[in-house]
Amino acid sequence: MSVKTENNNEAFSIKTIIGPLLAVIVGMIMVILDSTAMNVALPGIVEDFNSDVSTMQWSITGYTLALSAVIPLAGWMTDRFGAKRIFLITIALFTLGSVLCSVAQNPEQLILYRVIQGLGGGMVAPIGMAIIFRLAPPDKIGAIMGTLGVPMLLAPALGPVLAGYLVEYVTWHWIFLINLPIGIIAILVGMKFLPEVERKTVPSLDYLGIVLAPIAFAMLAYGVSEGGKSWTSTETLTGLIVGGVALILFIIVELRQKQPLLELRVFGSSDFRKGIVIAWISQIALFGVMIIVPLFLQTVRGYGALDTGLILLPQALASGVMMPIGGRLYDKIGARPLAITGLSIITVALVMLSRISMDTTTGYIITCLVMMGAGMGLSMMAINTHVLQSAPKHLVSRVTPLTTAAQQVMVSFAVAGMTGFLTSRITDHMTEIPNPIEATVTAYGDTFLLAAGIALVGALLATILSRPKQQPEHAPDDETKEANAKMMAGH
Repeated sequence: MSVKTENNNEAFSIKTIIGPLLAVIVGMIMVILDSTAMNVALPGIVEDFNSDVSTMQWSITGYTLALSAVIPLAGWMTDRFGAKRIFLITIALFTLGSVLCSVAQNPEQLILYRVIQGLGGGMVAPIGMAIIFRLAPPDKIGAIMGTLGVPMLLAPALGPVLAGYLVEYVTWHWIFLINLPIGIIAILVGMKFLPEVERKTVPSLDYLGIVLAPIAFAMLAYGVSEGGKSWTSTETLTGLIVGGVALILFIIVELRQKQPLLELRVFGSSDFRKGIVIAWISQIALFGVMIIVPLFLQTVRGYGALDTGLILLPQALASGVMMPIGGRLYDKIGARPLAITGLSIITVALVMLSRISMDTTTGYIITCLVMMGAGMGLSMMAINTHVLQSAPKHLVSRVTPLTTAAQQVMVSFAVAGMTGFLTSRITDHMTEIPNPIEATVTAYGDTFLLAAGIALVGALLATILSRPKQQPEHAPDDETKEANAKMMAGH
């Protein structure tokens, strides 16, 4: 690659960048499709393995924790070994994990192989976005990033539908096996078209941080999961205590490092603290429900996997429509009104969902999901942009690994916590309500109401958001451009 010499518009023409762009898009679509497909496939996998939801949700939690573990390494790895090499290795590792998942014989194997998938998939989007940002000319960044945004909008919409078709008419194994030809294509295209990015001198790796972070996140997620059943059980207390101690040690280690794995000093900004907490709360409410809704549709209402995917499709489309609108409005009115409005819409939708019964119409459920998607699109883009702009300028390039990793941790907490709470409520209601179906539906209603309460807390906290101080207008330097790329990739 001739980054230093590519200063004329000829070198930066769309024809020049189309090859690398194609390689990155294929890789990102593969990873995002698989992440969204699991939500629809989970009930079928639970039945096939004769397991239970609280066990099999770890195939999602383990994946997201693996993502969060490797995302902070993306910058260091690309600087040390080169972006092209690491991008191809991560695609290969994700593809290998996918093939292993397709031949898993029991829940333990599937969970392990999903972790391998996550270790590969975590760095695909941040590295791919950074490569394209380095190649894009300043006057065409918007158009090129718009093209790159296609998989981030289409994959969440198409993933559940594709998974539903494969689960219902073929077998759930194919939601993983289909990644083999896609992965091979991504590797071949990447080998041919991705540029060789110049390596940089890097500091020594924060090995202690690498060890402590996964222990802290995994044990806390385990504790939250078990807490949904009983907050006083040995498993819950062990997870929370071990995870809490590891988290405290991790924070101490990171604050003492000159080049930490995650830049925690950014929390010194009050605007950043407010924004990131609201982002976490909204992620817990939303992503926890994203796994609960497909479970309800398939296990309680009896919908097939394909029908479930089609019912979920309008939610993703609504989010995709509202996201650019929220982005444009942010420039005019800031994050506070958008976050309040979006989270309020989500709260109302979840309260409506909490009133479901066996007689609830499909149209009613879709209406709730569309409201959730619209609220998410309106608020999430504004909150994420606020977080990036609130960070101290000299730390902006270090913020994206922190926020992206934190998002994956919140997703794992949400999935573990919501499924644990659902399981607990089903058990409780079974002792009170003679009809097991009615007891189960009531438990789902309780879970949606819990998520509504969490979203409401986010909406109330959003009232304290203030608009970040305006930065001087100038063309973004490479470091800031790459930071923005990674932020978009993570969210």
